[in-house]
Amino acid sequence: MASFEIVGNLKVKGETTAVSEKFSKREFVLITEMSSQYPQYISLQLTQEKCALLDNFQIGDEMKVSFNLRGREWNGPQGLRYFNSLEAWRLEKATAGATNGAPVSSAPIATPGVVSNAEIVDDLPF
Repeated sequence: MASFEIVGNLKVKGETTAVSEKFSKREFVLITEMSSQYPQYISLQLTQEKCALLDNFQIGDEMKVSFNLRGREWNGPQGLRYFNSLEAWRLEKATAGATNGAPVSSAPIATPGVVSNAEIVDDLPF
């Protein structure tokens, strides 16, 4: 499975939610590309014992998040649907001197077989 990293500022820090007796999750949102006209709000989640990792961070903290891209299929009453999630597994304080007000990079770690954002030609009007 491909592993990615993203750096941003913590915008939203959710509470841990018990989905079932054996499964809990905690969602949070990072802001990236803050110096851009269109900052990006990236929603990620922590699961199980990883939920406590977010306790060490405050709103506005700059952090580096390592995460996996997860996808699943669900056959429900409306038919077959697909869902994606960004599942964080490591949270670190970003190094203080790394950005110095410069735009924050959200580029994933390059992995074989994965097309990077730089390789995609963006001709969409938004």
